[in-house]
Amino acid sequence: MPTALVTGVAGFIGSNLADALLGRGYDVRGVDNFETGREQNLTGLREKDDFSFHEADIRDADAMAEITAGVDYVFHQAAVPSVPRSVDDPVTSTDANCTGTATVLNAAREADVDTAVVASSSSVYGSTDQLPKVESMESQPESPYALSKFYTEKLALQFSDLYDIDTAALRYFNIFGPRQDPNGDYAAVIPKFISLMLDGERPVIYGDGEQSRDFTFINNAVQANILAAEGDATGEAFNVGCGGRVTVNELVDTLNDLLDTDINPIYDDPRPGDVRHSHADISKAEDMLDYDPEVGFKEGLKQTIPFYRDA
Repeated sequence: MPTALVTGVAGFIGSNLADALLGRGYDVRGVDNFETGREQNLTGLREKDDFSFHEADIRDADAMAEITAGVDYVFHQAAVPSVPRSVDDPVTSTDANCTGTATVLNAAREADVDTAVVASSSSVYGSTDQLPKVESMESQPESPYALSKFYTEKLALQFSDLYDIDTAALRYFNIFGPRQDPNGDYAAVIPKFISLMLDGERPVIYGDGEQSRDFTFINNAVQANILAAEGDATGEAFNVGCGGRVTVNELVDTLNDLLDTDINPIYDDPRPGDVRHSHADISKAEDMLDYDPEVGFKEGLKQTIPFYRDA
């Protein structure tokens, strides 16, 4: 069986990816320092014989060298996320996301890993008017977080040119689903809104609510990671979305429908660094990875709500 390393395994995407890899027959090693990951996301994973957990910082070169030895695939999900958080604290986001990525990739190179797949972000495109976003477009990162993700993917793709390692970068478009943290000032919009509306509270929309996102259910992101690792494409960046877009106002309307509520949002000033519209052209991933989003927006919400209802 192949062995995979998942960085950021206590996070939302990392823990779901580790679950899927174990179900696929992989031996999985996970690493996290719990800066943003949560112990509760590891509960089911720790019970499985083919999973081992290592508490470490991805910037620790010695630790990463030891953890990566003997690994076939690296799935680099660890990061300090959130555009607003990076605007408030650019140093931490840059250090964790840039130095961390360089350390992880160098450990993968030295361990003779077959393939490294890194998590990038749709935020690298910036606020360009062109829709949908296509990988050939010029990147225009407008926040420290977006800039750190631009570095992450560029370094990964450069490694495929410089060293004997296959790489791919996945530009995530607003991934959502069970295990995503709904709390805190930097929580993503969907888990935060679901949690608030389940409690009968009004969610806050920054701006007029007509900003749009290509909301993408977690199963689709997991599928893209596995296809990128097991496929033949290397040195490429791919959009990971559903190929559509939903406004934040429409998100609230859909949640009201699914929750059988009638809650009006509160509107506040737009936040600096947030892009206006995000919409993925997924044809490259479809052509080169055989990527096919399995779960749409509304169905994804239906599968997500029970997690927060039971939390």
